[in-house]
Amino acid sequence: MLQWLCATFLIAAAQNTGKPNIVFVLTDDQDLVLGGMDPMQKTVNLIGKQGITFDNAFVSVPICCPSRSSILTGKFLHNHGTINNTIEGGCSSTSWQQTQEPEAFSVYLQQQGYTTLYAGKYLNRYGFDAVGGVAHVPPGWDFWYGLVGNSVYYDYKLSVNGTLETHGHDYLEDYLTDLIVSPLDNTNRKAQDFLDKLRDDSPPFFLMLSTPACHEPFPSAPQYSHFYRSAQAPRDHGSFNVKAQDKHWLMEQPIIPILRTLLSVDDMVEDVYNTLRRKNLLDNTYIFFTSDHGYHLGQFGLPYDKREPYEFDIRVPMMVKGPGVKPGLVSQESPMNIDLGPTFIALAGGAVPPQMDGKSMVPLWQDPSSAQNFRPNVLVEYSGEGKQTIPNCPQLEGQDVFNCNYLAHCVCEDAWNNTWSCVRVTSDQSIYKYCEFVDNENFVELYEINSDPWELTNLAKTANPALVQTLKHELSTLKACAGSTCNTQ
Repeated sequence: MLQWLCATFLIAAAQNTGKPNIVFVLTDDQDLVLGGMDPMQKTVNLIGKQGITFDNAFVSVPICCPSRSSILTGKFLHNHGTINNTIEGGCSSTSWQQTQEPEAFSVYLQQQGYTTLYAGKYLNRYGFDAVGGVAHVPPGWDFWYGLVGNSVYYDYKLSVNGTLETHGHDYLEDYLTDLIVSPLDNTNRKAQDFLDKLRDDSPPFFLMLSTPACHEPFPSAPQYSHFYRSAQAPRDHGSFNVKAQDKHWLMEQPIIPILRTLLSVDDMVEDVYNTLRRKNLLDNTYIFFTSDHGYHLGQFGLPYDKREPYEFDIRVPMMVKGPGVKPGLVSQESPMNIDLGPTFIALAGGAVPPQMDGKSMVPLWQDPSSAQNFRPNVLVEYSGEGKQTIPNCPQLEGQDVFNCNYLAHCVCEDAWNNTWSCVRVTSDQSIYKYCEFVDNENFVELYEINSDPWELTNLAKTANPALVQTLKHELSTLKACAGSTCNTQ
């Protein structure tokens, strides 16, 4: 059914207003630093090489629900209030629904005359009974196909415009990445039939296609089950297994299925591109591609997860193709996920709402020379999680840690005092990352990224005190910013 409805939505889209169409593809847990784009050569060729690639794009927080909340609202974590993936932490909570969802970018796009569609993962606690169940359809979406809960590929529930739809374990009927956009091949001809009914008087459209890939549990499409059999987690980087030389086997477990799940996303992007081209919509459509955060696979001895302040968790792929974007551009500027919503609104002809912390990225491809130092100071925040009891790890009882892997000697990915904020400051000579942890130790980390890209040497105790004080001030200022004050240089 979701295939049919997505195809129907595309049919109803046209360009009579002169405003551009916008397609936004969002992946889950896809890193940039460790090779997350390697399986996605179609996407690189169709979007990156035909548009602009941002080599230094960042997220405001390296975990799913808070990062997605930043994308939707254009706000930093300290302004939208979603601090983790729980309802208690603000993830799709009643408070979020009442105070933040009404100001999501989709609401402003509707006001600009756009027809909007959302398909796939939304927020990790969306659709739970405690927060309204599947009947709750977030404002701003004309067509709503939201996944209930966190990323899965089979055996899931969808809210289809507020009505429950249940899926099983049949690849052709249920594999979520493929359901988001119907492939126009012999397995499904419905989409082509509906595309033939395209109307010239329909409004511009915005599609947000949010895949479960490459989030665990990592089941690949069957046609890709034999790919990457010899793949290994990257070992040629200085941070791999720095403190855990005996765990290489564990790191190989996830990398193979991760890469396989992304092949289906690559196919999805190609399907969208070909559909737009076939309907003569491509020249008036922007296609955005990015991830909600990065990932690590053995770096610093941690098994596999996100949540950390290092480059592999906070840097993400980001590419844009569309009208006025010169093919083959590569930018070293540092846009963030909070800049996506303002960019969509600007492309639609609207003014960026004053409560949004982000700003439009359009100048980065319209006039790159005038957009230098677009965001020289990048703020990243995270609020740690912890539990008193960890299954199969009795030695951790009462230590407020979280996501501990008993197969990896009970190495934990998170803790309550893994609460931190960082500022990444770029100048002509250097790139400094300064991080403060909220704990009894007042722990600080400082790295110079140009000379130490894998963040192996903490300079906090040896750096010039004046430099440390300057960075501390920059971080303090950004942590208190709101709206336009987040963009002062």
